[in-house]
Amino acid sequence: MPPLRKKLVISVLIADDHAVIRAGVRAILTSRNDIRVHEASDGAEAVGKALQLRPDVVILDLTMPVMDGYAAALELRRLLPEIPVLFFSVHDEAQLVQDAKEVGARGFLKKSDAAYALLDAVDEVVTFKSTFFPETKATEDTHARV
Repeated sequence: MPPLRKKLVISVLIADDHAVIRAGVRAILTSRNDIRVHEASDGAEAVGKALQLRPDVVILDLTMPVMDGYAAALELRRLLPEIPVLFFSVHDEAQLVQDAKEVGARGFLKKSDAAYALLDAVDEVVTFKSTFFPETKATEDTHARV
């Protein structure tokens, strides 16, 4: 009899200074049985927890006290370069997305899109080892079809 395969569980660390946002993200992510969620309320706490937990992905809000998302991403890239970072914001201006790419983020998700895109974003960066920049993907897909 072959050995049973161990079920893959994705560990996600979400950092946002609003508890209600963290609760909403947790609800979306845990709607799947293969995702375990950890929380942090600021960037510094996220870096500390990431060092301790070694999650499969870190989701960072841009604007947080103590350490903002960009500073936390830079620190995570330095200390844990193998762990992908997704930015999660109410804003999605092109410059913010470009800044996210420049600090090494693997994706950018607008909070208003979380209900239908958050699980896809996690899958893209963790399971498929890809990126999740929706406007970039749409542009790339259009060019690929031409």
